[in-house]
Amino acid sequence: MSDTIFAPATAAGRAAVAVVRLSGPGTAEAVCALAGRLPAARRASLRRLKDRRGRKIDQALVLWLPGPGSYTGEDSAELHVHGGPAVVSALLEALAAEGLRLAEPGEFTRRAFEHGKLDLAQAEGVADLVEAETEQQRRQALSQLEGRLSDVQARWREALTEALAYFEAAVDFPDEQLPADVAARARPVLQQLAAELDAGVADAERGERVREGYRVAIVGAPNAGKSSLLNALAGRDAAIVTATPGTTRDVIEVPVVLAGYKVLLADTAGLRDTPEEIEAEGVRRARAWADGADLRLWLVDGSVAELPGLPEEVGEGDLCLITKRDLPVGPAGAWAAEVARRMGIAAAEVTARGPSDMAWLKQTLAERVVADLAGAELPSATRLRHRELLMEAATRVRQALAEDEALELAAEDVRLAARALDRITGRIDPEQVLGRIFSTFCIGK
Repeated sequence: MSDTIFAPATAAGRAAVAVVRLSGPGTAEAVCALAGRLPAARRASLRRLKDRRGRKIDQALVLWLPGPGSYTGEDSAELHVHGGPAVVSALLEALAAEGLRLAEPGEFTRRAFEHGKLDLAQAEGVADLVEAETEQQRRQALSQLEGRLSDVQARWREALTEALAYFEAAVDFPDEQLPADVAARARPVLQQLAAELDAGVADAERGERVREGYRVAIVGAPNAGKSSLLNALAGRDAAIVTATPGTTRDVIEVPVVLAGYKVLLADTAGLRDTPEEIEAEGVRRARAWADGADLRLWLVDGSVAELPGLPEEVGEGDLCLITKRDLPVGPAGAWAAEVARRMGIAAAEVTARGPSDMAWLKQTLAERVVADLAGAELPSATRLRHRELLMEAATRVRQALAEDEALELAAEDVRLAARALDRITGRIDPEQVLGRIFSTFCIGK
């Protein structure tokens, strides 16, 4: 990190103001070269920026942020210029001419991590906050940035340190006058920790769904009204609607916001046996998406005589919608209502053309999403990486509890559990993991 980096911190295109960030040991020299002299630390100063040839670039507000009291922990600066593309381009060219390097995605936050300004979980919170599309995503990301996961992980690690101390005392000092039950004292600590780690794993699944979106699959036979329902819920023509069976060949995902949560609605190919290769692939993808969804809306055209069959992916907790209730009723509607009753799933008659029906369905979906994702407090873990490491730590803790006599093995399992937790916050982490995490950031962050 001996080089000095720069990058625009605001989006490309026309804007009132554009911000360009600098960080690294050559920041002060670069600011002096463009602005004439350094302003007072942490005070905005109006300066006329010029390139190496003395050509004027723009009038700018210059912020000088000496390390370690900066975001990255290094000497840093911000240049606030007018947001025209030509102005920003001229400024970037001038910085490159001073020998600075354009930052890679996430490099500012990575430097903050490497200087101890953030741990890895907090850095991931920064990325999530930048990407947040809904109120709940914003709240969850801000909680992680403020250190919620880091604080919980520190408490768990403290419990492991306590248990390890008991085991090591029994192993290393067998001849000392220690209590006979010194190793047994680790058991209640580990039992409590195992329960908390299991809860953390379940919490992480909830956190992942808040980040990535609650998945709702719309499934059913061809022409059951799936695309029409998707369009009505989305409020736009996201899917093509025709009377030709098999119009939808691929999964069409549409994000919507319900009760502050991101929800992914998926229109899928009509479920039926077909010799047509492309449609058959669409049916396979539809079944795969539905199988991994959080909720399935099983649509049945209530106006037809032919019974469509029950999709194997539909089960307890899903919702049966008997569509086209504005048309004359056929046998399929009554059949679907009876099947839903026997399965113990809710059923309702709707039409995509009815505003009141769609308002009811949106409210029903919102209530379901809140019931599944809301909790007494925000999730501490929010990513698959977190969940996998928590599962590893929980497994190691259970193995330590199972070692009644081999205390050396129990102690090693406790150490490995602590190592897994340390990888969450980045105390120990392979370089390739860091690269993968920070590569998902936008340039300038």
